[in-house]
Amino acid sequence: MKTYTLLIGMIILTMWSCEKSIDVDFPNTQIDVTQVFENVSTADGALSNLYAEMYNFSVLNGGTAGTGALLGSYTDDLTCYMAASLGGAPDIYNNQQIPSNSVIKNLWANSYKEIYLANSIIIGVNSSSGIGIKDKNRIKGEALFLRSLIYFYLSQIFGDVPYVTTTDYTVNQKIGKTSYQDLNGFIHNDLALSIDLLEDNYRHSDRIYPNKKVVQLLRAIIYMHENKWSDAELLLKDIKNSTLYSWEADVSKTFKKTGKHILWQFKPLQANQPTNEAAMYYFTTAAPTGYALSNSLINSFELTDMRLQKWITKMTINQNVFYRCNKYVNVINNTDEYSILFRLEEVNLLLAESLVRQDRREEALPFINAVRQRAGISNLGLLSNEQILEELLKENRREFFAEKGNRFLTLKRFGKLDNLSPVKPNWKTFHKLWPVPLSDISLNPNLNPQNSGY
Repeated sequence: MKTYTLLIGMIILTMWSCEKSIDVDFPNTQIDVTQVFENVSTADGALSNLYAEMYNFSVLNGGTAGTGALLGSYTDDLTCYMAASLGGAPDIYNNQQIPSNSVIKNLWANSYKEIYLANSIIIGVNSSSGIGIKDKNRIKGEALFLRSLIYFYLSQIFGDVPYVTTTDYTVNQKIGKTSYQDLNGFIHNDLALSIDLLEDNYRHSDRIYPNKKVVQLLRAIIYMHENKWSDAELLLKDIKNSTLYSWEADVSKTFKKTGKHILWQFKPLQANQPTNEAAMYYFTTAAPTGYALSNSLINSFELTDMRLQKWITKMTINQNVFYRCNKYVNVINNTDEYSILFRLEEVNLLLAESLVRQDRREEALPFINAVRQRAGISNLGLLSNEQILEELLKENRREFFAEKGNRFLTLKRFGKLDNLSPVKPNWKTFHKLWPVPLSDISLNPNLNPQNSGY
């Protein structure tokens, strides 16, 4: 694993000093590391730096570095049109990734860089004597959540990974892997603390910072991956019953930043800047050189589905047909779109699934049918548990394509990743995990053994 020895004070000053999605200013002169967490302004600067880093480089980044594109093409939602010479992303699309893959190396390195930043904030706030308890709780609660979110993705993509809570490079450069099961335990502990520290009320009206309900949703998602259906149900119902949120019945407004169905979203770093998603998926008169939606995805929709009509554009270029992802449409002068990370539709489908898994399909139907009604397709009747689960798998795909790796995560939770083999000819069972980067194993042999198949 790469280690990061830069002082946190220097990081704050040198990275993203013009970041605009925060309410505090970065300091204008160099400060000593011991001063960074002596007041709430500089502590918020450190936290804002972490948000900026996540917006641009994390697994939740809406561009080429994020799981929306990488896991969307790794499964069957996106087609990658990047030149084969670029290697990293095309190899992931073709399910031919190897331990030296540059995209995988960067994803791993960026994730641990963000974990390092989160650790710096948690440690710094804990030791601060100049920050009031309310601000301490807020800053620590958000940092714990962000760290947990990154660890969740790392565990889903790589399996066993190091759980690092320190900024001491002498520890970090030698640390070994933590088992998937133990890591989930640590994440649950961190999320439980984050829930205690954060409030339900948002600290910004645009919901660009996570609140308690966002943390509850992540914890519910992890419970779902652990088959702890009743634990997930309790958290999901608490979110669903909150007066903070309301259902958005108009599909065309799903990705507008003011929606009350939104739990959490990233604000672009500059005013009027398009979201990373809008910029990446856009193409007009020339064939795409990045990503387009797959025929397999298009064929999963009913023709009357409003999501097919509103979120997807058919493009004919030189007599070739491509399908552009149009969830975000503002490529210039963006004033009403942020990158949405969690929304109420996900709560609905997870809640429906948790109920079906507990053999309570009659209770589940209203939650899945609300999503279908909004899309303009017919309600499901009282099918068998297996039939409803199959419909939930399809509904997740149609609702969340190109969003934060949802297709990969859902197939994995359902134990159906091998269903990709008919449309992904290079798919192998061991591809449920990616390889740990070779360069990191070379630096730290304690990261052995390499994941099976690599």
